[in-house]
Amino acid sequence: MGSITLRKRLKKLDFKPGHSIYEDIRQRVPYYKSDWRDAWHYRILPASLNIYFANLLPELAFALDMFSKTENSFGVNEVLLASVLGSVVFSLLSSQPLCIVGVTGPITVFNYTIYNIIHDRNTPYFPFLCWICLWSAVFHCIIALTNLVHFVKYITKFSCEIFGLYVAFIYLEKGVQVLTDQLQHGLANTFLAITIALLFLIIGWACNCIGSSSLFNHRVRVFLLDYGLVASIIFFSGFQHIGKMRQIDLSKLPTSKAFLPTQDRSWFIKFWQISVGDVFLAIPFAIILTILFYFDHNVSSLMAQDPSFPLKKPSGFHWDFFLLGITTGVSGILGIPAPNGLIPQAPMHTATLCVTKIEKDDEEKQAWKIKVVIERVIEQRVSNFLQGLMTLGTMTGPLLVVLHQIPQCVLAGLFWVMGLSAIAGNNIARNIFYIFGDRRVLSQGHVLNHCRSRKAVWLYTCLQLLGFGATFAITQIDKASIGFPIVILLLIPFRTYLMPRWFYEEDLEILDENVGLSAYREGAF
Repeated sequence: MGSITLRKRLKKLDFKPGHSIYEDIRQRVPYYKSDWRDAWHYRILPASLNIYFANLLPELAFALDMFSKTENSFGVNEVLLASVLGSVVFSLLSSQPLCIVGVTGPITVFNYTIYNIIHDRNTPYFPFLCWICLWSAVFHCIIALTNLVHFVKYITKFSCEIFGLYVAFIYLEKGVQVLTDQLQHGLANTFLAITIALLFLIIGWACNCIGSSSLFNHRVRVFLLDYGLVASIIFFSGFQHIGKMRQIDLSKLPTSKAFLPTQDRSWFIKFWQISVGDVFLAIPFAIILTILFYFDHNVSSLMAQDPSFPLKKPSGFHWDFFLLGITTGVSGILGIPAPNGLIPQAPMHTATLCVTKIEKDDEEKQAWKIKVVIERVIEQRVSNFLQGLMTLGTMTGPLLVVLHQIPQCVLAGLFWVMGLSAIAGNNIARNIFYIFGDRRVLSQGHVLNHCRSRKAVWLYTCLQLLGFGATFAITQIDKASIGFPIVILLLIPFRTYLMPRWFYEEDLEILDENVGLSAYREGAF
């Protein structure tokens, strides 16, 4: 999208305060009753279970990460409660209930970086974090009321895929960090932990690959895709008790008492117990948090409404961003991580609600591939609400005891599976394979073959890798890692204003084909 096109579209925007929120609510209210009636469908239960596990497993890994890096300030219960808050609020009140809201990898980086920054200042962590969330809630509401969510239309997948690759490598890094922490327990513990993590990676990756192939029958493939990782966690949690391995005491996932915070505190943060200077010091951090959520949440919502999903009901972004501000403020008061839209859970949720049929393609030369056609999507609020209730039930004593039996090395393997899966589904990886691929065996119908020259693919991919490198590099600088959302934000004007000068317009359209967010659900804005 060139700068001239951008200026023309900006002139059409309506900046009347609150107008877009009003329109979001007005368009969605007539469908509210049908959002509940339409839930009487066989896809609702498997969709609820699928997204519950898809949400729960990464949350356990994030809880372990924040537990170890914030000196036990956050744990399993805080992360679960954050997910419950997002699920219940957005399933009941949002304009797009298909978008799954919970705890993400970037917010874990944000939270423990804040801890590292203010720890040496003797500033109380939770009151300071609460003020960050409260200020951010104000900024969310201002953005929503002034209709500034309109600018989401100008985010392209150039920056989205850089962000996706960044998150994938953060997952891989977290897995390595979990295993390096085992070194303090001795070589035997470390060796067994690495072995289990690698085995989990192999089995978990195999489940994903088989589930996406034509091996076995449809039910087996669906089971492996939906519950393969869950079954792997159950198996490898008991694997350590086989034979002499039971003599090695592996580190487990730390948990607390049912429905109580990890630390000895209440669920209500006394945010007034902080200096006035620290209250205003929280403002720049709140701006960074708002930037992160503006990008991450709205992109998640857009991906949940990808044009490949034949959605019929209208959506709304301004009202949902206003709601996100409310949940962000409440999260600060409760002392829990602020939830926001989840990638890939949001589009995964929509995909599990699709009613599909399989068609045979006689021209398909690769017999292991299958062609699945989406007939319609069950658009409703119940599946999101149910998975929130199941997450709340996970905070009960018996289930916390079960979660405590999961070895940390299994979560390291889970991080690796999530990271590699994200890389495999990223178009940056597709472009790299195309660049180094043998032209004689590449499909003649490959979309990148339509570019004017191979150099355009080279340059586009190199720019994405440079953007990823800058984002990942700043995360490795301890206290500077808080600024990674700013790097992501700067990629948007870079793509909008500079790149059209270096590429033919046709090449940019091809390189962004099927991933350009500017074309997503134009009517929703």
